[in-house]
Amino acid sequence: MKKDQKVPIMKTADISSGPLVVFGHTPLASLAWYCLTHDSAYEVVAFTVNRSYLQGKATHEGLPVVPFEELEQKFPPASFGILIPLVYHAINGLRRSRFEQACAMGYPAATYISSRAIVWPDLNPGRNCLVYEGTVIQPFSRIGDNVIIRSHVHVSHHCTIGSHVFIAAGTVLGGGVTIGEQAFVGLGAIIRDGVTIAARSFIGAGAVVIADTEPDAVYVGNPARKTGRTSLEVTA
Repeated sequence: MKKDQKVPIMKTADISSGPLVVFGHTPLASLAWYCLTHDSAYEVVAFTVNRSYLQGKATHEGLPVVPFEELEQKFPPASFGILIPLVYHAINGLRRSRFEQACAMGYPAATYISSRAIVWPDLNPGRNCLVYEGTVIQPFSRIGDNVIIRSHVHVSHHCTIGSHVFIAAGTVLGGGVTIGEQAFVGLGAIIRDGVTIAARSFIGAGAVVIADTEPDAVYVGNPARKTGRTSLEVTA
């Protein structure tokens, strides 16, 4: 690659500041709220969940919790953005579904990169991404939509992280690693340089992956080996 040649840029966040609603009322939603409140130009004004998950809860972190089915009426997409920090349930399928639904409703999606992460100025992650503190993302790496990268992850040069991925804390990606859509990489996993993690793969905590994986499979151990279960089974 020539020195002045730039990596193709994926679609960036729809908004970089202003009022928004956070989907969820779990600890991960609280974590996102805290980081956005203390380390961004966003203002969290409410939380939202599907009505069946309200369980009588009217507030969270001192803010209203609104049924998602009523969100357009109470917090219209023309005036408010959204952030969806859901975990990897259904091998990230739930977060993907809610993200795509919110986009179809017209909500601009936020992206948060911690000021305590180490990134380069030309990093342009997609929409609805969270990059937490201590993470290092080296030049020429690309990040799709709806990606969560937890704290102290190392993303080496020329990595490609597909959309709807979850990368847990302490993970190390060698140079030129590709992470397929909806994949999950567990705590402290190590992915050797040049390896491709297939779509919807589940990489267990502490696994050391030295070869390409297969879609929908679960890998554990050092070196990582495929188990007899599917990724959907272990994230149901």
